[in-house]
Amino acid sequence: MYRLNDSAFKILRSELLNCGSNNDIGRKERQIVAKRFEKLRKEKGSPITFEELLLLVVDVFPDFSEKAIRKAVKANQPPGIFSDLKWVAIVVASIGGAIWLVNLPLPMIRKPVAEKAPFLLLPSYISMDNGYREAIGAIEQADRLINNATSLEDIKQSSEKVKQAQRSLDDLPTQLLGYYPQVYCGLFECTWEFTVDEFETARRRVARIDAQAFQEKNAFESVKQAEETLKVAKQQYEEAKNTGDKKKAIAQMQTAMITLLQIPRQTLAGKKALTIIAVSQPDLAKIIAKDGKSGVSGNLIEAAKVFAMQAAQASQNPPHPTYKWEQVEKLWLEAIKRLRNIDATNPNYLEAQKLLAKYQSNQGIIQTRLQAERESQKILNQAEVQIERFIANPPSELNQYKARLQTIVSKLKTVQSGTTSYKRAQELISSIQKQLKE
Repeated sequence: MYRLNDSAFKILRSELLNCGSNNDIGRKERQIVAKRFEKLRKEKGSPITFEELLLLVVDVFPDFSEKAIRKAVKANQPPGIFSDLKWVAIVVASIGGAIWLVNLPLPMIRKPVAEKAPFLLLPSYISMDNGYREAIGAIEQADRLINNATSLEDIKQSSEKVKQAQRSLDDLPTQLLGYYPQVYCGLFECTWEFTVDEFETARRRVARIDAQAFQEKNAFESVKQAEETLKVAKQQYEEAKNTGDKKKAIAQMQTAMITLLQIPRQTLAGKKALTIIAVSQPDLAKIIAKDGKSGVSGNLIEAAKVFAMQAAQASQNPPHPTYKWEQVEKLWLEAIKRLRNIDATNPNYLEAQKLLAKYQSNQGIIQTRLQAERESQKILNQAEVQIERFIANPPSELNQYKARLQTIVSKLKTVQSGTTSYKRAQELISSIQKQLKE
């Protein structure tokens, strides 16, 4: 063993080039130190120490980098026990590569491995177990938060938990659907079977909680805006200088109250809206009674128009999910209900009837869209379940393989355009048709 190896020599030589001047004296000094290093490369014995190296250079270059010397000493150490184990490492890496290969999300690999050597799929089973436990845990937390919420912060936390659950479900190896790991679950006490139905149930719970959280957050935003409008309008009424300004302020207060009335009562924001209504209604009644001669008080047609306008705005830029169409339909029904309260003796009866016919027609259109959205979502869910089952257990015979794919395509083609499911259905159709052409 030589006292200075090649790696250490290169480090020292590199630092040496930075020392001294570029004149003849500097070059001569570098040559002197370089020869000392060369001598160590040919001298057998124990590795040179830091102190020895320092003494070799300090007389010529007092400022020679100690950091470079320490780095060279470290590089000069003889190979340890780990170098003798390099072949063991290679073997372990090869085994790891093989396990990685059989755990790839490829049914043609996983299915025979699951049947003949399930222990090789241990990483997939661990991932499946941990992922499913995390997903179910996050779903339970989200469910408790959303159903026992006392503030908007609880709603937001529920939304975050449901997103976490969705990520965990997305990361699950769905190719193992239906394969119950008996050996693994015998050791670690699995409480699930990871069937298609169980997986779909978890996904539906996630979708339901996510939609509920979305509705709650929207409701809170509507209450906040209505409360602010009510406050500003009341102040404007108090500061009004003439009848016209008072009418405008009263109309804004009525609009805000109508908005609060339409907040879904099952939501946390709906309960807050009822509290605001209970506090504000007496003051508004007094204001309307005081300015009753202005003709602003309780105009049912104007109230109906407000609901109709909100319904029209909410239905813009379709497609919309089911819950959104349900909200739009409720707005039209509220508008219709107010118009029906205008009897034939009212001078505005004829105008009310014209609006009633129009609003009922619009409500019918919304019902049709709502039904299409429900049916299309149901068809898409069924098709996705069929796809997952197909991936988990693809037919080995080519004709059966293509026939099952074609059946799924036929189902997806019944998803109606203009629904939120249509785009996803078309993507799946395109993907399946590519497979059919291969």
